[in-house]
Amino acid sequence: MMSMRADAEERKPEPCAGDVTCDRRDFVRLAIGTMSVFVPGCASVSALPVRAEAGVVRLLLTDHVALTLPGGHLRIRPDTLTTAVHVVRVADNFVALSPICQHLGCTVEYEGARFLCPCHGSMYDRDGSVLRGPTERPLIRYPTEVTSDGVLLIRLETR
Repeated sequence: MMSMRADAEERKPEPCAGDVTCDRRDFVRLAIGTMSVFVPGCASVSALPVRAEAGVVRLLLTDHVALTLPGGHLRIRPDTLTTAVHVVRVADNFVALSPICQHLGCTVEYEGARFLCPCHGSMYDRDGSVLRGPTERPLIRYPTEVTSDGVLLIRLETR
């Protein structure tokens, strides 16, 4: 009888796609990435984990197809915050927004190019401005900048 440890050591990664192999972590990352593409209405299900260095998130735009499209949206989860951040392409600019409604602190969801608060019905535009109350204040914005080499910088301090 083989011990569980020896059995685990002998196991090889299973094929993920074609000849490519992956372990469980790779599979989970692949599954979450796929869900975020095919189930955009379920933003609460997935957020891309990202690293913030010195309070700045760096996203190479060519790695995030959604942000290359007009009106594109990506939900990220910086490792230094307790909440996600919504990143939206607005014309040729990018807006990074807190998901916290400014009325009572509920979490807004991105639905059909608008942010909706499920608690009291507040509605925000893609840039975080108020479209409908009861809230009177816009979503909190994080400063953004695009470098000459196509990297979107998101500074996690607020304006």
